[in-house]
Amino acid sequence: MDWTGVLIGLAIGVVIGIPLVYLELKRQIRRARAAERRARTAERLAEIGAMTGGLAHEIKNPLSTIGLNAQLLSEAITDLQVDEQDKGRLVRRIDALRREADRLGGILHDFLRFAGEMKLDLRPNELNQIIDELADFYLPQAEHNGVSIRAELGAGPMPAMVDAPQLKQALLNLMINATQAMAGDASGRSKELILRTESGPAFDDGNEPSWRIHVIDTGPGIPAETRDQVFTPYFTTKSGGTGLGLPTTRRIVEEHGGVIAVHSEPGTGSDFTIDLPRGSPSQGTPAQTDGTNESS
Repeated sequence: MDWTGVLIGLAIGVVIGIPLVYLELKRQIRRARAAERRARTAERLAEIGAMTGGLAHEIKNPLSTIGLNAQLLSEAITDLQVDEQDKGRLVRRIDALRREADRLGGILHDFLRFAGEMKLDLRPNELNQIIDELADFYLPQAEHNGVSIRAELGAGPMPAMVDAPQLKQALLNLMINATQAMAGDASGRSKELILRTESGPAFDDGNEPSWRIHVIDTGPGIPAETRDQVFTPYFTTKSGGTGLGLPTTRRIVEEHGGVIAVHSEPGTGSDFTIDLPRGSPSQGTPAQTDGTNESS
């Protein structure tokens, strides 16, 4: 046997193999370092989130005290024996202070709901029943704003594993937005709010069917330049709005393993669609399916 060829082959293999092993080792080291950086970043973001939430709680408590004392001060000034003009001016200033305290309290409440830890209490629920209950609950508010509301429920049962209170809150945010949009619409169109359920498309993997929920309004619609921003935190076109209602809705939907989208054109109203898995959510961790509802 000619060992020369074998030895030459082994030598070539060693010469070629060492650089390949070295390159693979370098790749593994880079991946490990990148994973460490991501872990440190995630840990830092979690710390910042906890600190921010704690700070918001610390601000909220004294802010409530300020609002309460402003109300008591306003009542006390009303009873003072002073010039009515001076009294009225003082009362207006105190009332303005109280309104601002209430507004800041509302901003903090929305922030804590959006940024706080969310634990879903997933249970078997019937989507049609949830929608029907929500429509009945919201009817007085809709009528107060001159809006007619109706539920168009899909045929047959629509079972899903959802946290009913959280899902209702997500839908309620959409309904309130729709009502406010129609209340400010001077076009003369009829003001209707429609809640519709139906069989939805499969998710991207093609294996998981969905149930689809529509929240449809006949308002002024959403311009193209703002349509892609409606789920961005703090983006709002409403005076006094916090810009956290729709981002909170998106977060609730995504925590359920669902998808939310908006279809709208100026002058034609808006249609917000929510697609939810029919069974247990394909996304999420055990912590999300155990425990009680927490929004702050």
